[in-house]
Amino acid sequence: MQGSERSPLGARYAEAMAKRCSRSKRAKRSGKRWSARVTRESDALTLEGGVFTKSSPRKIAVSLKRSADASRRRKSNSYRSAMSMLTFFINRAGRGLSKSRKQELEQAKKELRALYGRG
Repeated sequence: MQGSERSPLGARYAEAMAKRCSRSKRAKRSGKRWSARVTRESDALTLEGGVFTKSSPRKIAVSLKRSADASRRRKSNSYRSAMSMLTFFINRAGRGLSKSRKQELEQAKKELRALYGRG
C-alpha cells in the first residue's frame, strides 16, 4: 500500500475514534454531563440551589433535610433520598474534590444522620 491509501478497517477505526473524541469534547464544552442533569432533575428530590457549595457540613445537611422533607418527587423516605443525593455528589465529584472538601461532605453525612436520629 502506498502512503495515501488506507485500509477500510483503518479508515473505520479512525472515523470511530474521531466521533468518540468529538462527543466527549462536546459534552465537556456544553456542560451537558449526565451527572449534572441527575443532580438538577432527579426524581430523588428537589434540591435548594447551591446546596453543595454551602460553607459548613451542618448547613449542607440541614438544606438536604429541608429539601427531602418538602419534596413530593422522591420515591423513598426522606432520609434515604437526602443521603443518596449527598453520596451521589461525593462519588461523581470524586476526583475534583480537595481532601478538605471531601472531609466536609463526609461530615455532612454524619450531620444528616444526626438530624434524622440515625447515628
